[in-house]
Amino acid sequence: MKTNLTKFFIVMLIVTVTLSFNSCKREKNNISISGAFALYPMTVRWAEEFKKVHPEVQINISGGGAGKGMTDALSGMVDLGMFSREISDAEKKKNVWWVAVVKDAVVPTISANNPLLMDLQLRGLKKQQFQDIFILKKATTWGALLKTQNAEKINIYTRSDACGAAETWAKYLGKKQEDLNGIGVNGDPGMADALKNDKLGIGYNNVNYAYDSRTKKKYPGVEVIPIDINENGLIDPEESFYNTIDELTKAIADGKYPSPPARDLYFVAKGSPDSKIVKEFLKWILTDGQKFVSEAGYVKLTDEKIKSELEKLDK
Repeated sequence: MKTNLTKFFIVMLIVTVTLSFNSCKREKNNISISGAFALYPMTVRWAEEFKKVHPEVQINISGGGAGKGMTDALSGMVDLGMFSREISDAEKKKNVWWVAVVKDAVVPTISANNPLLMDLQLRGLKKQQFQDIFILKKATTWGALLKTQNAEKINIYTRSDACGAAETWAKYLGKKQEDLNGIGVNGDPGMADALKNDKLGIGYNNVNYAYDSRTKKKYPGVEVIPIDINENGLIDPEESFYNTIDELTKAIADGKYPSPPARDLYFVAKGSPDSKIVKEFLKWILTDGQKFVSEAGYVKLTDEKIKSELEKLDK
């Protein structure tokens, strides 16, 4: 009887050790990420490159918007949430931890078939004109907006999901996402598709959904409205940086494109990550991973910013 009992405890000990080992192995080799469409293409690229160095690591990535990224991270459903706006005070009170990893921007977008495209590219739009469209409902036709005889209606599109792009665009206009007028469209791809199919439409997109990082040019069917920053009614040479993604990202890096709608992009988590592989992934992103940023159509963080973000991982 005593022998059988001893054997039982030995077997249970082996099972417990095995389960603990497998649990640690799963934690070590898996990283789950969800959230902002803005950071999604860059995160996919980082994951591909990181796996070349760590082929044993499995990284699962899904979109869904910044709101989903924050919710999933705070609930513990994922290791990291992709996030594309400033962290709110309410979120800070929920023990959210965050680290900036890259920079990009939101750009105002229209159809390449817009009847007043040439006028818009030459003159751009002032912040007040964007406010008249998206916030105040003062400009309802393209003619009223540009002081022409065109009576065609402006079809406004906004995001239906809780997202950083909408919040950042609204902040540029002095408001919040819920203050934006328009037909609700889910996700960055949905916004781009809606504008391609509506020659009278106007909306906004994260840079990597307006431009193709491979060709460096705007996606077929989508155009970007230049912002008349100095508000003189013309797009001057120093304001003309929308032809390619490289020109635009340089303008963002140099501070020529306004911030907002330029902004940092983040990974968020519920408290400081305690997983060694998650921390290693984040450290790699802020060091070796930065060399993939420009070619992916984003803007590198400054050396000073990288240093301060790396310090968060050592705490």
